[in-house]
Amino acid sequence: MLDASAKGVYVIAPTPFHEDGRVDERSIDTMTDFFLGAGATGITVLGMMGEAPKLDAEEALAVAARVIERASVPVVVGVSAPGFAAMRTLTRAVMDKGAAGVMIAPPSSLKTDDQIVGYYANAAEAIGADVPFVIQDYPLSTGIVMTPGVIRRIVADNPGAVMLKHEDWPGLEKISTLRGFQADGSMRPISILCGNGGMFLDFETERGADGAMTGYAFPDMLADVVRLSAAGERDAAHDLFDAHLPYMRYEQQPGAGLAVRKYVLMRRGIIGSAALRKPGGGVSAKTRGEVDYLLARLARHDARAGDLRGA
Repeated sequence: MLDASAKGVYVIAPTPFHEDGRVDERSIDTMTDFFLGAGATGITVLGMMGEAPKLDAEEALAVAARVIERASVPVVVGVSAPGFAAMRTLTRAVMDKGAAGVMIAPPSSLKTDDQIVGYYANAAEAIGADVPFVIQDYPLSTGIVMTPGVIRRIVADNPGAVMLKHEDWPGLEKISTLRGFQADGSMRPISILCGNGGMFLDFETERGADGAMTGYAFPDMLADVVRLSAAGERDAAHDLFDAHLPYMRYEQQPGAGLAVRKYVLMRRGIIGSAALRKPGGGVSAKTRGEVDYLLARLARHDARAGDLRGA
């Protein structure tokens, strides 16, 4: 079961599709195997970058169950939903399949701190007090800003809250504040894993984050950065991270990043197709050319970017 000691890289898995929109089960297997070989300490499915809203309930459970069955690491499942009934149903189903915990994002309708705290109390009641959950803090997508004080209240009120997926931007000071709460005894320890495509992982680990929970076409690089940082090899961690920044920035474009990421995952042989399920487009010839150029430059510093198959 997921707990506050979680660390490393929990890769946010995309959902692979065939060109006709069907879920690509074989690619789920090859992707899961790759993540394990890349050093993932966990996998998260049905997140915002997993196109979860485009799946029906049966598909969502099938995707989660397939990853859970194949993975030898904890699997977290995104269960955010407009209503608590759907959240409860999916949570119970994936926990029965062997999920380590679930992830919950606040809905955009919340307006006050008290409403945010109350929402998580209701969500925790809906999924069950015995289910560990991740607080997803992603204001860029949800529009909900959770201050460190609000997060501390959520953690205090809900024993099941064991991890924060930290995606505030800028957010380095938030990590320091939360670790300060832990140090002064005003908040129990929780795991903090960071998102935003890994854009700030180099300094997030130095501020006290336990690692990353994000999607990136090179999760093996993220695992290396977390490992090097934990070993005190600061310059080596930053040198590797800095080499990836030009491509990482390109992949992090809102609205276009998932298509780019899937294209590179396909080029790496991790999934069979770069297809997004409709509505959602692919990458243009111009975009492919730019990405290929960035990868060629990256390959000068990291050979993994040159180990590609044809598009």
